[in-house]
Amino acid sequence: MEDKTIICKDCGNEFVFTVQEQEFYAEKGFQNEPARCLSCRRSRKQQMNRRGEDRSERQLYTVNCSNCGVETQVPFKPSGIRPVYCRDCFQR
Repeated sequence: MEDKTIICKDCGNEFVFTVQEQEFYAEKGFQNEPARCLSCRRSRKQQMNRRGEDRSERQLYTVNCSNCGVETQVPFKPSGIRPVYCRDCFQR
């Protein structure tokens, strides 16, 4: 193996895919070479993390469990067509 020069698909700059990185990729079973430079990979990861934060702020709906009647919250708006269960009843 030897170092490879790759062009980042986001910024268009060249970056080096080192022998050590190639060995790491092979050890982990990754079959594709990186398509982005380190800076663009970090930026993309931050964007993905921010999207995850948005998901954690989703609306919860308060309903009564169809099995035991306890009040519970679910991350979807129940349609009334199917039963909705609390965590305990759902796991049973």
